[in-house]
Amino acid sequence: MRHLLLVFVSMLSGCVQLKPADIPAPHQPRQKLVVFDIDGTLTPKNSAVFEVRKDAANAVNALSKKGYSIVYISARIPLFQAGLPAWLQKNGFPAGKLHVAQSASEREQVSQFKTSILQQYSRLGWVIAFAYGDSSTDFTAYADAGVARESVFALQRRGDSHCQPGIYKQCLDGWSHHLAYIGQEIPDAD
Repeated sequence: MRHLLLVFVSMLSGCVQLKPADIPAPHQPRQKLVVFDIDGTLTPKNSAVFEVRKDAANAVNALSKKGYSIVYISARIPLFQAGLPAWLQKNGFPAGKLHVAQSASEREQVSQFKTSILQQYSRLGWVIAFAYGDSSTDFTAYADAGVARESVFALQRRGDSHCQPGIYKQCLDGWSHHLAYIGQEIPDAD
């Protein structure tokens, strides 16, 4: 029975994988974007793929309203990829480009996958103004893509007493307190 379940999940996961998203040229020179990991950053922890972290959508919307383009990036397995666009919309997240790992190799080498996507944005002329993540692979990718430490924020996973190791400005225990920072400290994306 277990073998049949694995075969079913394997077949299903091949059918629901999202297609690669294109990376558009910016509408204006040096257009700014903010990148968000999803699992553990917009959700309370990696395994809580159907939950939304309190005030996560409010924070992303606040940055979008300031004029930043939004990029979501995830190494989520194919079985749970197909529901991501609907999950983002249902939970009030603003429109943005969604990039998901396309292969087992990209899911195993998460920081390299994310670095590659972000470097493509940079080569086209985008400026990665801020980046949010919850894992060491996120922070490695952001650093390797040239995102300044002062522009990277870590989210503490539910049940953890600290953020994962990495290079970032601040460890956030959630989005609620960060809303004031976004409103007062982050400038518009002129």
